[in-house]
Amino acid sequence: MSEKFQVVVVGGGPGGYVCSIRLAQLGYKTACIDSRGVLGGTCLNVGCIPSKSLLNLSEKFYSAKNLSDKGIEVGSVKLNLAKMMQNKEKAISELTKGVEFLLKKNKVTYIKGYANFKSTNKIIVTDNKKKEIIIETEKTVICTGSEPVSLPKVDFDEEKIISSTGALSLKSVPKKMVVIGGGYIGLEMGSVWHRLGSKIEVVEFLDHITPGMDGEISKELLKILQKQGIKFHLESNVKSIKKGTKGIIINTSNKEGKKIDIECDVALVAVGRKPNTAKLNLDKVGIELDNKKRIKVDNKYQTNIKNIFAIGDVIEGPMLAHKAEDEGIAVAEIIDGQAGHVNYDVIPGVIYTSPEVATVGKTEQQLKKDQVNYKVGKFSLMANSRAKTINETDGFVKILADSKTDKVLGVHMIGANAGELIAEMALAMEFGASSEDIARTCHAHPTFSEALKESALAVDKRAIHS
Repeated sequence: MSEKFQVVVVGGGPGGYVCSIRLAQLGYKTACIDSRGVLGGTCLNVGCIPSKSLLNLSEKFYSAKNLSDKGIEVGSVKLNLAKMMQNKEKAISELTKGVEFLLKKNKVTYIKGYANFKSTNKIIVTDNKKKEIIIETEKTVICTGSEPVSLPKVDFDEEKIISSTGALSLKSVPKKMVVIGGGYIGLEMGSVWHRLGSKIEVVEFLDHITPGMDGEISKELLKILQKQGIKFHLESNVKSIKKGTKGIIINTSNKEGKKIDIECDVALVAVGRKPNTAKLNLDKVGIELDNKKRIKVDNKYQTNIKNIFAIGDVIEGPMLAHKAEDEGIAVAEIIDGQAGHVNYDVIPGVIYTSPEVATVGKTEQQLKKDQVNYKVGKFSLMANSRAKTINETDGFVKILADSKTDKVLGVHMIGANAGELIAEMALAMEFGASSEDIARTCHAHPTFSEALKESALAVDKRAIHS
């Protein structure tokens, strides 16, 4: 006999395991199916968490090599890449075990295997030994995440032509790496290997990096990364990637049509991700997809099949772990008859380069397109006491506020600790704060957070320290 559940969650990543726990808290008999063998999804296993481990350690390594000009004399600083990777794996192991413990604590049944729909109420789960079981469920939540996409006729071998997954596990530091794509993932992984000694060149199809980000922030980040030694080929199109006798040859052409061949040891293709839905047998139950193969849902995350829901990377919206988590809680509460809700206007984004980039809300380009009248307040970290004392003065904070109501519409920053500072701005926006509210809130001195207050003051041209 097959086991029966009230809700089955397909996918054990940030959206899936959070959704499973919330459902169990609400009293539902819940199962979470995941094929990886360990919970946490892409984020925890081959994404957010391992990349942040390597970003942190590579930054420490780079800093240690450049301490003498700050009065700290050190001996020879050497890289032990194997130990660095071991530290990364330790963090992943502890966190994945922690997630499994949370499911057990909340009495969620964890089922390992690949799921595909037999019918709207039955799911076939196949384990790694090809053994099948059938799970019966009243409702299903799909949150199977996403996977890297490559270029036409370019296959990942995860050694020489790599995705973000391969970039997290290289056995040695390549002499030269070419990153194809100037988005979040490409810039973060390029930064890691640049700090560890690799020569990095980035090829980007557009005339700017970080597509979708505020234009002024994008330009500033480009300038800083160039100053650090990363080379950029903007408005360049990759025609082919081939393995040669000495390495990889990337054929590109620029905006004038000039063909340029770039040779390297490793090519990292970071041109985006696609929903991971191909093996779910969605057509069997008639679930509708959009033109990007994402699952269509309504404002309650319900598909065209009334008892099947979807969240996270498989539906429209930014492919971010925290977006999936919020949707996981929202859909669990909707299933319970509550008013689950996600405010998509206040979802922060962070790029963990050095310095960090963080953003929430509307960009200037979006406000202009929507014909919204706005005011701008900016404050440079060059005038921030904390930034000065620790030699982290690159960057600025920019607040965009409605011209009439003074309501904060967007905040964009580049600088040390930006990924943490953005939380204050997200909270302020969630409560509908004005720039005046932020400006009149006392901030500790000396801290980076004072730059938020000063940029709020600058909205009405009354910043004190600039």
